[in-house]
Formats: sequence, structure tokens, C-alpha cells
Amino acid sequence: MTTVSDETSKDGPAAPESDGADQASQGETDAAAATPTDPEAPDPELSDSDGPDLDASAADDTAAAESEAAETGHATVESSAVADTDEPPTDEDHTDSTVGAAESDAVDDAATDDEPVSLDTEAPEAPDTEAVVAPPASAATQLDPADTTWWKSAIFYQIYPRSFSDLNGDGVGDLAGVIDKLGYLELLGIDAIWLSPIMRSPMADHGYDVSDPRDIDPLFGDIALFDELITEAHDRDIRVTMDLVPNHTSDQHEWFVEALAAERGSAARARYIFRDGRGDDGEEPPNNWHSVFGGPAWTRVPDPDGSPGQWYLHIFAAEQPDLNWENPEVFADLEKTLRFWLDRGVDGFRIDVAHGMAKPADLPDMDVESAGLLQNSDDDPRFNNYAVHDIHRKIRTVLDDYPGAANVGEIWVDDNERFAEYLRPDELHLGFNFRLAKATFDPTSIRDAIENSLESVLSVDGTPTWTLSNHDVDREVTRYGRLSPVGSDTDPDGASDTDSPTVDVDLGILRARAMLLVELALPGTVFIYNGAELGLPNADLPDDALQDPVWERSGHTERGRDACRVPLPWEGFEPPYGFSSNPDTWLPIPDSWTRFTVEAQLEDVGSTLSLYRQAIEMRYQRPEFDGDTVEWYGAPEGCLAFRRSVGHLVCALNTSDVPVGLPPGEVLLTSYPLIDGQLAPNSAAWLV
Repeated sequence: MTTVSDETSKDGPAAPESDGADQASQGETDAAAATPTDPEAPDPELSDSDGPDLDASAADDTAAAESEAAETGHATVESSAVADTDEPPTDEDHTDSTVGAAESDAVDDAATDDEPVSLDTEAPEAPDTEAVVAPPASAATQLDPADTTWWKSAIFYQIYPRSFSDLNGDGVGDLAGVIDKLGYLELLGIDAIWLSPIMRSPMADHGYDVSDPRDIDPLFGDIALFDELITEAHDRDIRVTMDLVPNHTSDQHEWFVEALAAERGSAARARYIFRDGRGDDGEEPPNNWHSVFGGPAWTRVPDPDGSPGQWYLHIFAAEQPDLNWENPEVFADLEKTLRFWLDRGVDGFRIDVAHGMAKPADLPDMDVESAGLLQNSDDDPRFNNYAVHDIHRKIRTVLDDYPGAANVGEIWVDDNERFAEYLRPDELHLGFNFRLAKATFDPTSIRDAIENSLESVLSVDGTPTWTLSNHDVDREVTRYGRLSPVGSDTDPDGASDTDSPTVDVDLGILRARAMLLVELALPGTVFIYNGAELGLPNADLPDDALQDPVWERSGHTERGRDACRVPLPWEGFEPPYGFSSNPDTWLPIPDSWTRFTVEAQLEDVGSTLSLYRQAIEMRYQRPEFDGDTVEWYGAPEGCLAFRRSVGHLVCALNTSDVPVGLPPGEVLLTSYPLIDGQLAPNSAAWLV
């Protein structure tokens, strides 16, 4: 899918190679940049020496665009975004937020006539403590059934419900809080929200242990409140997708309770993976599999008469027994779940552990030495077995009955050929690709991640996906700000060493802002984790606050994922920063997060939140973002640059510690102000 030049030189940057006639014409508006098909044109470059200044016409065009946008009421690139400065970036320049009035018009424009955007909008009534099951919303539909390809360029915003907004005052986020903040999400400009699990659950793994997949957990609200969320989100042209957890259930699911009370070989036990043990009296587990969370993946249970009995499989926590997908009852029940939510107007699902579910019949031993917590390899027998594709085909058949619905699978598969198999036309619409989130802040690592991600979907004409963080991955600010290497620096899947490395948060924010422009410049679908738009780092939590099952199952050697799941700061100067009326939030919010609040950043034109808003709006409105492929420019050491194949947007990234020259063109947006017309260290720019 990409045309790649392997020649990178500090002395003479190479022009992007052309892969055919579709690159032959660029239009008059691109005349300032070198064309791949014109050997006489100057090479677009990032230069170690003084680069070309922005020409006067480009500056005039930018000013004219700002004036026009101001007259029409649209948010624009603020002048500070591309302004020159004689000083290199400092910590204070890009992190201290000063509330001003410069964006008040944009805030007003994003509000509806009847409901202005406000941090203090009237809260929906808190749900009763007992869940109320509303009748099926069979009349509801997806937001736009006529649009069956919206997901190919969408921006999803992941909401971790426990940590987004709490309106009933129990210290845990809820659906009423999500409804209350829909105006904020509309202002941000996203297409869809992805809700991490909100189904009924004992919360052993914070909702990923589902006891009733067709009900809302009272912690978050009830079915009626969920229906209200769907309606109000659709009224704002925001789609709603939700987490689906088909690999396992809770140990409190009625099926598993029935299985524990049943005899060996019973129909009830056949819904799960029960096996006799090995060794004398079956005292050893059926194989050597480990749990992803640490410890064995098998738990022995007594027979109904109280004698030692069989073992059941749980790839995750013991409270999450794996289902047996060879049993037709399992899919029949999942189909009921799919249709239950789709009939209420849900616009799709994120499928948890989409490369799991199917297990090899002989359950062979695994390579324990190469397996780590919260990760797997391609040859891991616990995951990525071919029978899983039949399951996805059945799921797709159901979704095809609901035009406008789409699903995305969590797929931890490195091999591109195997990854692409999940995206065949009759399987998943999208597959999470985590390569960009795992890349270090280095041009080689970033370029490899981009090339590999694009190539991974080429054979099936699939859509690439991009994300920098989620609820299982350390926040990008923390990853990019680490000053000493640890295991999670190259394997940022959530686990981290007990002895935390030094993190320069301000440096991390600079780099995260730059990577946002890289991410949004790429073709495909983008996923933003709640709080990334505020520049949040991981929180430094005390041991007694940790709740992730990884902490207990690892014997307190791995701290788990709680640090990236801390509640969001909305307003004020001390915890809980408007997240809740209860200061005792489910995870403590750091005292130092005053500068990260939405209130502090909303009208600060130089804030990370403002950068997100500007970049997202440009991505939708500018034709330069067209094209499914990218072309690479030669660039000096520490830099990279690429161009969209059709619209010809150029994205340049400088990871070095010195300013560098920019390719020719009009600057649309920078992650940090230019220095004497050059791209600042740890920053990125968009040009046309």
C-alpha cells in the first residue's frame, strides 16, 4: 500500500517515489512542493541547515483563511500554532494553561440552540440502585443506516466509564455522566464513542467479567438511561459503540453457576472448557498454560459430592472462565446479545480478545519462558487459532442485518498475513493495530510501525487503524517522557516495573502533541483514549490504591494498568476536579492535575485540548487528507516526512534536539510554534 524510498540522507533528501499514474497530477495548489514525477523540481526536504522560509503567499493564504473562518464561525488554526519564536521550547511554554476568551465563539458554535456546552450542564437524574430493564427498543436504528462506510475514516473516542464522569456521587463514573458530557464530545469533534464494558458484572476485572450481557450494571445506570444516551448521542451525530466480551463470562454468570453444580460431562459444563487433571488423582492442571494476568490458567473445583473434581480454563482471572466455542449454544446466546443491543440503536461493537475464543482441541502446552504478562506471541496456542474466523463470520452475518453498524476487533497478532485474515470482507470491519502505540519516539520505529500497519491490510483492501493509548496501555505522555528504559518502554502493554523510571511529563507532552499530528495525518480510522486530549500522564498511585487483578495475581510484582485509568479532571483546583461530588473516587486523582483540567484548557489556544480540536476539524474539512496511501520523503537524521497520496497533505516530524527546515508549502498546523521558520525539536507540522 505504500511506496517507500529506502534512501535517507542528511545531504540530499529524496523526493517521494511515484507508484503510477494516480500521482501524475497534483493541481496548481501544490505547485510549491516538489512532485514525484518532475525530475527537474526541487526535492521537498527537511534540512539540517537553514530550511526554506515560509513564502509570503503562504503566510497571506493562512491569514486569509483565518479571517474567512472567523467570519463563518468555524474554529481555525490559531496564529500561535504557527508563529515563529526565537526561543527553544520550554516546559512552561506548552503545559501551563491560561484561560482566555479566544475560543469562546467556537465553544458557542458547537452547542445546540437548546443546550449550550457547559461544564455545569444540568445532570440527568441519577438511576435507582436497582437496575430497571426497559422493554426492547426495537424501533431504534443505527445513526445512519444509509452510511455503511463511516467507520473507514472515523475518529472513535474511548470512554472508560468508571473514570469519565460521575453524576450520582458514588465516586465511580456512570452513564448519566456520559450524557452530561456529550456537549464536550461534540465540541471535540469525534464521530463515535466506544464504551468500555457497562454490562452487569461483579467487577472482578472492572466489567470484563460479564454476568449478564443483556443488562446494564447498576453501578453505571440502567437500560432506560442507556437508551437515553443512544438517543441524545445520535441527536448530536455521535455514534455509540460498546465493548463485547465473548471469550469468557463472569464466574457469577448463571451458566457457570449451573456448571459448577453439574456433573462431569453434563450439558451445563459443555458450555465452558472443563478438563480432568493430569497426574495422580488429577491433581495437576490439564496443561501448563498461564493466565495473561499471571499465575495458572486453570482452577480446580470440587465435584457436586465435594470430592476433588475437574479443572476449568480461564485465560484471564479465575473469575473469568473461558467459554467453549465448539458448543452451538454459545453463539446462539451471543446472537441474542448482539441483536438486543443493535435493536436499541447501538452502532457497533469493540470485540474484546477477538483473536481468542477458539482453542486447539488437544490443548498443547505453551512456551512458558517466552510468555509475559498481558501479552502473547503469534505461536501462542492460547490465541489466534484458525477456528476463530468461523466465529467472526457468524458475528458479521448478524451485523449485516443492521446497515450502519460496524465492529472492531482487539487483535494482538504480529504477522501481517495472519492479521489480514481477520479483515476479510465477511469478518471484522476493523482490527486494532497497536504498532504505533508500541513504537518508541524515534523516526525508524515510527516509520516501521506506519509501513507495517498499512501493509497489514493491503491484501484484503482493509482499513488501517491507529491508536496511541487505551485502557491497557501506558499513556503516551508517560511513554514518550521516560528518561530511562524499562520493559514497558518497548512493551507498553500495561505492565511496568515496580521501580518506576524518571518521567519528564513536559517532554512527554511535547512528543505526544507531535505524534497526534502524525496519527491524524494517516489514512484510516483513529482511536483516542479519554484524557489523551488533555495531555494526561499516567498517575503515580500508592500501592494500597491499586485494583487491577494483575497486581494481586503477580504477587505485587507488576503494578498493572490502574495508572492509565485514573478519573478525568474537569474543572477546579483540587481533586476530584469536577469528576464527582465525592472526593473518594474509585482511584485517587493526583493533586498536581490542576493544569490538565478541561476548564483550564478549553479557551487556551495553546493547550493540548485546543490542538486536538483544531487538528480533528482540519482532518474533516480539508481535501488534502484524501488518499489511502502515503509517500515518504527523504529526511535528515532524527526526522521523517510523508505525504498523503491523493490530497498531498505533508506531515513532517522532528524527533531531534535541534530545529530543522521544513519542506516547501503552506503550514496548516504545528504541534509547537516554529523557531525562525524551522520545525522545533520534538514537534510536527502539517503543510500543503
